[in-house]
Amino acid sequence: MNEPYIQFKNVTKRFKQLKVLDDISFDIERGKITTLIGRSGMGKSVIFKHIIGLLEADSGEIILDGRRLSDIKHRDRRKLKSRMGYLFQNLALFDAMTIFDNIALPLREKTNLSENEIKEKVNDKLEKLEIIDTANKYPSEISGGMNKRVGLARALIMDPEIVLFDEPTTGLDPIRKNAVHSMISHMQKKFNFTAIIISHEIPDVLYISHKILMLDNGKILVDNPPDELEKITNPIVTEFIQGVETLKDDMTGLQNKKAIANKFEETVNQMTTHCKFSLIIFKINALDEINENLGFIFGQKIIQHMANQIGEFLPCSCHNSRYSDDMLVTLLPDAGIEEAQNCLNKFSASIKKCPDLPPQGYKPMQYSVSAGVAEEKRCGTIEDAMTPALKEMNMIGEFTLNSN
Repeated sequence: MNEPYIQFKNVTKRFKQLKVLDDISFDIERGKITTLIGRSGMGKSVIFKHIIGLLEADSGEIILDGRRLSDIKHRDRRKLKSRMGYLFQNLALFDAMTIFDNIALPLREKTNLSENEIKEKVNDKLEKLEIIDTANKYPSEISGGMNKRVGLARALIMDPEIVLFDEPTTGLDPIRKNAVHSMISHMQKKFNFTAIIISHEIPDVLYISHKILMLDNGKILVDNPPDELEKITNPIVTEFIQGVETLKDDMTGLQNKKAIANKFEETVNQMTTHCKFSLIIFKINALDEINENLGFIFGQKIIQHMANQIGEFLPCSCHNSRYSDDMLVTLLPDAGIEEAQNCLNKFSASIKKCPDLPPQGYKPMQYSVSAGVAEEKRCGTIEDAMTPALKEMNMIGEFTLNSN
């Protein structure tokens, strides 16, 4: 287990008679993505404000990188804040400044970089978020979704050690919502910063999170990896999850991971000795490279295109799902391994590359799709059933992406 970067130890915070944080303790691991979930008004933003130093605990300790925040002198707080990047709901963009200048502001205020160096860094972020055309516009001249990406660019411009995201995908359409999640995950892996997210986007945000914290009435009810949420029996937790979680992936229209796991369990329970069913796993390779070189929105379009092909081609009796950020799983009831392999062979012969063209000016890139087949033998969980297929993955399509 990684060393905790941030620790809350028996922290309590009151606002008059209201106890917002009630003797809570938890760790946030260095170089991981931790997501805070829970009903509105339960104290998630209050946790953010304690980490930033805008609020001080009434009791307990908050430790950042081995130092108690209460021991850090006021003159050192500025240095501490320079290690953090923020994206809050209101974005705090300056209306009188261009998009370029909004993003460049932290570099101009806190570094000695030349204007040429600042221009290079800002343009790099604008390109990666596919908003380079907005550089000379003002916040009022672009959409809310575009402004969200501007805020993300500014949060990352100083290459911070810690980045706090407060509802980063609010108001975005499914493709851009998934692109933002993909961007956060990609940037976190690339730069190894510690990310803390407040989100209601379940299950989407679970794809990128290493740990989930759920806050309710001042108490921490969940402190687990996302895969363990299903094991939690606390009725407050299950009611909240069921209330905000859909069983369909908004971007692809396919079932999500929880839905396909439920269908798998249901099918296994109904099996007799003579019954059989199989599954096919599809994996989009080089997705990280596509995201980095062609943009996160383009990466999501490739996933969406692949999902559309699977949904159109495979038999209507199949159950198709988006299982992770780059993996799709199809469950074939009443089909043995040979039938599943035949389905895959026919699909492989018809698979087509994404029809969307990469942005102009980008070098051609290749991506491929791999697939594997397995037959269920009442071996336990869907992860157990997937293991043989993952070991036998073969390339079924390789494509070149050109901008012309």
